[in-house]
Order: sequence, then structure tokens, then C-alpha cells
Amino acid sequence: MKWLAIGGAVAVVVLLAVLFRNQWLPEANKLLGSIDKADTAEKADSHDHAEHDHSHKGHDESSSLELSPQARKNVGLTTGEIILQPYVRTIAMPAVVIGRPGRAHIAVTAPLGGRVTRVYPIEGEAILPGQPLFELRLTHEELVKAQSEFLRSVEQLDVELQEIRRLKEVAASGAIAGKQLLLRKYEKQKIEASMNAQGQSLLLHGLTQDQIDTIRNTHKLVQGLTVYAPEHQQNGNGEKTVHPFTLRKLHVKPGEYVDAGSPLCSLMDYSELYVEGRAFEQDAEELVEAARVGWEVTATREGNQQKTETINGLRIAYVGNEVDPQSRALYFYVGLPNKIVYESKSADGHRFLTWQYKPGQRMQLHVPVEHWKDKIVLPVDAVAQEGAERYVFQQNGDHFDRTPVQVEYQDQLWAVIANDGSVFPGDIVAMSGAHQLQMALKNKAGGGVDPHAGHNH
Repeated sequence: MKWLAIGGAVAVVVLLAVLFRNQWLPEANKLLGSIDKADTAEKADSHDHAEHDHSHKGHDESSSLELSPQARKNVGLTTGEIILQPYVRTIAMPAVVIGRPGRAHIAVTAPLGGRVTRVYPIEGEAILPGQPLFELRLTHEELVKAQSEFLRSVEQLDVELQEIRRLKEVAASGAIAGKQLLLRKYEKQKIEASMNAQGQSLLLHGLTQDQIDTIRNTHKLVQGLTVYAPEHQQNGNGEKTVHPFTLRKLHVKPGEYVDAGSPLCSLMDYSELYVEGRAFEQDAEELVEAARVGWEVTATREGNQQKTETINGLRIAYVGNEVDPQSRALYFYVGLPNKIVYESKSADGHRFLTWQYKPGQRMQLHVPVEHWKDKIVLPVDAVAQEGAERYVFQQNGDHFDRTPVQVEYQDQLWAVIANDGSVFPGDIVAMSGAHQLQMALKNKAGGGVDPHAGHNH
């Protein structure tokens, strides 16, 4: 009976719901729509949050920076991929550019005493080998006397030759004895012997063989001579290179009297120079080993706007055999090929050259002492320092995440990073501007920047 009563009640409720559905059904649909919309909005919001968290996965806002393209340019930021590569550990030594001893400095001297009548070049001018430099009027008394004696002997020889030709014709007819002709030939030999001695004397006085022959052929004394630029000396391969000298200093002017051997001018050969390095006494063994093995040396020079010029592929020419007793430095020398970077001409035709490297320039030489394989090598500008910590900035989308690393070795140009999992080959990191990124990160955190950071007073 109980179940019959419950079934009847349910039937009555269903019947009433069907009869009055026009009243309650619209309200129920509205309620269900509101619930669906709320659920959809909740799911969408949850999805958006999930996407947002994924796009910034790994970001720690306290150690991450987002940089605009303009900010990258402001700090000079460049990026690059981390790769494993060999690294050569070097020791840096101070150095200075010098001319090659015995090759760079050339003194042009007066071959004979006399008066300077003309000076062709001007200081700083480019001079080619064989180019005329000076005109001298010979006034030295001994030279004039030596020339006069030689010319007198030349004329005596001409007289003897004429007499011998005449006697030959007479002797052929039998008019005179052959003894007289023989005496004239002996006299001719005596004159030729004297002329040979006089010619050697003229060579010692500074005349050339061509000038001596000119006196003999023209019967005129040499009154002046032209001084020419010397030829280049042979290089190590037995070949002569062709390049201009530079007139470094003029020592005379027109009208000035000079003695034989007096300096006329100084020429400089800038085509190949030396970099004179100064090694510490305790580095002597490593330096000699680098020279023996033939490892390439790198030179660096501070250029304009603090830019560093790097010169690769240099080799040690030789290592000195003495240690300076005062500085305890061991000098060694590295060959430095030079090249012309600018050329100009004056209105009157004088040519001037500017060479890339110049004696007196300060450099640093980096001499290899050890070779390493498969190292993470970054420029020093890619590593920021704060206390005992070292950081690199790894690119993550538009952000740069600061990552602590261990520096195994660092010199003025490169830093060797430990391959311990902090960063991996293939990661993209900032190759420059790490210090500026570190300062920006401190400003972002509100720490402020010490205005005296990096300065010593």
C-alpha cells in the first residue's frame, strides 16, 4: 500500500508539470544558460592563465630583463650561440712597435766633399729606390788633384799611342830599328800602370767606375755628382722587394758645404716592422717554447673610442739573449708586416704615404702557452661580475635571463666558462653589454647603482 501511494503522488506531480510547463520552462532555460556561460568563462580564463604561464616558463622576474630593439642598440647588445671550441691560453706582455734594426733606418751620406747645389725631395716624401736626392759640386782639393793627375796620364797615353802607330808604319818600311818601337811600348805600359793606380785612388775618393770612364773618354774632370736613393736590400728569400722609403729627416740645405761621409738625409723603411715585447724573467721558458713550436702570436692595440684592434697570425722572430739588469725584462721580437693606408700628392708633385703601423705605438702581445679543447669561450663583455658571482644573460624570447656561471680562466679578451650544465652548447646568450644588463637589472630591483662603481680614486 505504501508504494502505491508514492507512485500516485509522482504521477500527480508529473501531470501538473505537463499542464503548467508554459509557466516554469522559460525560467528554467534561463537558469541553465547562465550556468553554462559561467562554466565556459571559467574554462577560458583557466586556459588563458595556462598559456600565459607557459610563455614565461622559466622566468624569474628578479633575474630577467625584457629589452626593446632600441634598448639593445643603446647598450650595443649582440647575441651569439654557445659552441664548444678550442682555446689557446696566452700570457699578455707589453710591447712597442719599432723599426727593424739594420733595415728600417737608412743614412744617406755624401760620397765626396763638396757644396750642395740642389735638394730634390722634402721631408716626409715617399722616395723610390734610384730616385735622385741631391746634387753636389765637388770642391775637395785632394779629389780635384787626383782627377787632374789621372787626366794628365790619359793624355800622355794618347800621345804614346799616336807615337806607337807612327813608329809601326816607319818600322815596317825598315827606316828605323825595332828597338825604338819596343821602348815606346814599354813607356805605354808604364803609363797604363800609373793610370790603374790613379783610377783606384779615385774609387777610394768616392767616384764610380762610370765617372772614371767618363773622365777618360771626354777628357773632362767630374765637377759634380748626383746622389741617388739606395736600392732595397734582399729579403730572406734572396729577392728584392719594391716599395718606397720615407724621407724621415733632411740634414742639409742648398749652398751648404759637406765633407765626405757627412749625413745628407735619413730614410725610413716602414714596409716591415718589429713589435718589441717585454717578457718577465720567469716567463722565459714558455716564451722560448712558443718560439720553438712556431705558435702564432696575437697583438692588440687600443684604437679610437676604446675599440681594440686585433692583429692575428704573427710569429716570433727571435728571443733576446740577455735580461735587462734593471727592469729584469727579457726582450723578444715579433715581425709586423705593414701596409699603406693613405696616399696624397702636393701641388708641386711630392708624394706622401701614411702607413698603418708606426714605430712608437704601444701594443700588447698575447703569446700562446697552452692549448685546450672543447671549451665554452665567450668575449669578456659577455660576462658580468658582482662580487664573487659571474653571470651571462641567456636569451629567452624577448627576455634575457641572468644565469650564474663558473669562469675557469679569463684574460683581457676572452672568458672560458665551465661546461657544468649552467649553459649548454646551442644556447643564445648576449655576447656584449653584460655589464649594462646587470646594472639595468639592479635598477629594476630598486637597488640603485653606485655612481663610483668601476672607478678607483
